[in-house]
Amino acid sequence: MGRYTGPVCRLCRREGTKLFLKGERCDTPKCAIARRQQAPGERRWRRPKVSDYGTQLREKQKVKRFYGVQERQFRRYFEMAERQRGNTGEALLIILERRLDNVVHRLGLAVGRTQARQMIRNGHVVVNGRRATIPSMLVEKGMAITPAKDEKTAKMIKENIERTRGHHPASWLSLSEEPVVGTVVGLPARDEVSVPADEALIVELLSK
Repeated sequence: MGRYTGPVCRLCRREGTKLFLKGERCDTPKCAIARRQQAPGERRWRRPKVSDYGTQLREKQKVKRFYGVQERQFRRYFEMAERQRGNTGEALLIILERRLDNVVHRLGLAVGRTQARQMIRNGHVVVNGRRATIPSMLVEKGMAITPAKDEKTAKMIKENIERTRGHHPASWLSLSEEPVVGTVVGLPARDEVSVPADEALIVELLSK
């Protein structure tokens, strides 16, 4: 369980920006973006001009890969965001940021979102005293997230916290290590959403 088996860094290379799909590797010199010697566009060949639709689609795909969601689920989140007051794009990203697998990763209990999903599905995560098995669950303010009470889970969580030490949780999350308790102290603002995307382009695409 402790070994990350998610998407490789060539996705980051293709997007031209870090998506942090490789967990802790994205913060090391091994990252494809860090290793690239040339800036985008400094090659002999030139990429064909991308249409407005292509640009919008690329932003949507980037966000889907970042959070690991499928098309139907993404559409459902967009419909939820449309029903909320305020900016639809910001509401969409905030909903995605509230996913339990993202929160487990942001707390440092998992080295990546893929590992966080595996941990949740295998029953290693407890929310408000009850075992959670749905990675797409949306957290609310005041929720407490803890590891399941077994030796295997405790060891894995401890290793992950050590590996992600220095990556401080977002301001809307807090983590206590003795005992391990992650708390949702608020809800994220747009500037605390970690995905590098232009949500306005996604709204334009899905509103057609």
